[in-house]
Amino acid sequence: MRPVIPYVTAALLFGLGVYGVLRRRNAVLVLMSVELMLNAVNLILVTADTTARAVLPHSGQVFALFVIVLAAAEIGVGLAIVLQLYRLRATVAVDDVPLTEPSPPVGGREPAVLDSEAGR
Repeated sequence: MRPVIPYVTAALLFGLGVYGVLRRRNAVLVLMSVELMLNAVNLILVTADTTARAVLPHSGQVFALFVIVLAAAEIGVGLAIVLQLYRLRATVAVDDVPLTEPSPPVGGREPAVLDSEAGR
């Protein structure tokens, strides 16, 4: 088997996954794009294992199994975060998620209102 075909396929899959992570607004689709990138890495590992079997037998397959376990854990945690986000914000759009919480007021009080009538 020529190893060029799986390598090019993996590169296309990885590029499609990167495009999905960078361009998608939906958190579930971002998770699917990350899974696509992890599957591209698995394809590279298994292809490298078949081409260099004499050096380290079955090492690529073992690494691929580790990547599959990592992907399962990532999906479990990611979907839990997405469900909690949907419960709190009623949306799974990544753009609507605030990355920082607003800071609490100093001294526990609301800041003074600067109004023209407040100085009278």
